[in-house]
Amino acid sequence: MAVAGGVPTTAPKRRPVTANDVKKRRLAHALSRSLACEAIPEDLITMVEEVLSDRPGPAGPGGRKLDNLLARMGLPTPRQRSPRTTPLSPEDATRIAERFRRATRLLLQIAPHRIAIYPTDELRRLIVLRDLRPAPDQMLRYLRQYALAIVAVLDLMGDDEE
Repeated sequence: MAVAGGVPTTAPKRRPVTANDVKKRRLAHALSRSLACEAIPEDLITMVEEVLSDRPGPAGPGGRKLDNLLARMGLPTPRQRSPRTTPLSPEDATRIAERFRRATRLLLQIAPHRIAIYPTDELRRLIVLRDLRPAPDQMLRYLRQYALAIVAVLDLMGDDEE
């Protein structure tokens, strides 16, 4: 028996964990994982793939001279990008950024139910990216960073098939 401030206290009695309690916890966990799985829309994956795909950028300074210099030094030359893809328009960039912000809200709610250890760093990165408003010339870089942060959280969440 412990004494707190001169008054004897007793520890509260703990109720033993029953098989029914274990079943309830498993059911609650399975339900939360199921809800979390259904909440990740397919269009989010499509947008992440769209942002991470190759897009033509402005031609770098030097062009072929730079490629020749890199080759002489034994360094790889930059990849040639497909001319068929179109650059990211400001309207598309805004649309994708808003979609990623909605996805961040969703992931902040879902991730704790799908990941055994709370992903503090990954979710903090999503929050920081959600609150950024980059300049138009930095938008593609920003969206790629945002897409990679979303992929990191989705990767931690893993596959729902167990």
